[in-house]
Amino acid sequence: MRAMYSPQRVAQSEFIPVRGLQYHVWRWGASQSTQPPLFLLHGWMDVGASYQFMVDALNNDFVQNRQIFALDWRGFGRTQPPIPTDHYTFADYLADLDQLVDHVALNAPVDLIGHSMGGNIAMLYAGVRASRVRRLINLEGFGLPEVAPVSAAAHYATWMDQIRQLERGELALKSYDSLNGVAERLIKTNPRLSADKAIWLAQHWSVEEKSGRWHIRGDAAHKVSSAQIYRLEETLAIHAAITAPTLTMEARSDSMGQWWKGQYTLEQFHERLSVVPNCSTEVIDNAGHMLHHDQPATLARLIEAFCADEAQGS
Repeated sequence: MRAMYSPQRVAQSEFIPVRGLQYHVWRWGASQSTQPPLFLLHGWMDVGASYQFMVDALNNDFVQNRQIFALDWRGFGRTQPPIPTDHYTFADYLADLDQLVDHVALNAPVDLIGHSMGGNIAMLYAGVRASRVRRLINLEGFGLPEVAPVSAAAHYATWMDQIRQLERGELALKSYDSLNGVAERLIKTNPRLSADKAIWLAQHWSVEEKSGRWHIRGDAAHKVSSAQIYRLEETLAIHAAITAPTLTMEARSDSMGQWWKGQYTLEQFHERLSVVPNCSTEVIDNAGHMLHHDQPATLARLIEAFCADEAQGS
């Protein structure tokens, strides 16, 4: 097996009861904290452990008086899916996060960082529960292209078709013959990911079955699209209700342009951000979509400065 990354800060693995599920979280930092808790929200087909490299890059002064939590969303990582289930909704993610925040912080506000899908959830939560979020950081959580209402009927039909595909096993996640095979898959997706980090992440991103093959820690039902179309006006109205100072980070390589190929652009995303009352943007060099893997130290410095008490004049 390849040499494996050695974490500088060892996380505690914990389970928290949330809405009938045992929600898995990784926890770093002080057991007794004076600073707001920091929640790290991962993206689609990722896991909470994905933030380990970024947490390791944080300064001791930032971590020693703060608890940091990286959750595994329902049906990802070590958080099992609800049974039965054949699709997932953003509304459930919001309700899950709301109860996790209550469990950890009671009535106090928290700092939120979300990547990709997690960034979209963080933005929505910060608008819906504005008083619960002190600082908000969005890592490449761009949202989706606007969908016209006239497309709703076809969209529902696609959703129903995908559920049938799931039932027939046509949306099953790929398995691998070894942990090294999983690591190679991670590197193929992100060539900037070093081999030692890939093999470390692979052990959290996958699990060995009795057959000896390695399966991704994710529910195939996540591949079923949302039943509803993406309603831009609704999203913008929620974003406009955000009161927390907000920082968005994006890769200079324009990963969104590579993914959507003109269907949705960075310029359009920046136009949407104009409704957020107190929002700034940082562009990260030498990074792709997985900013927290590619430039963890750069992100750590920006996070420390932004989450300081004097950040954004508040």
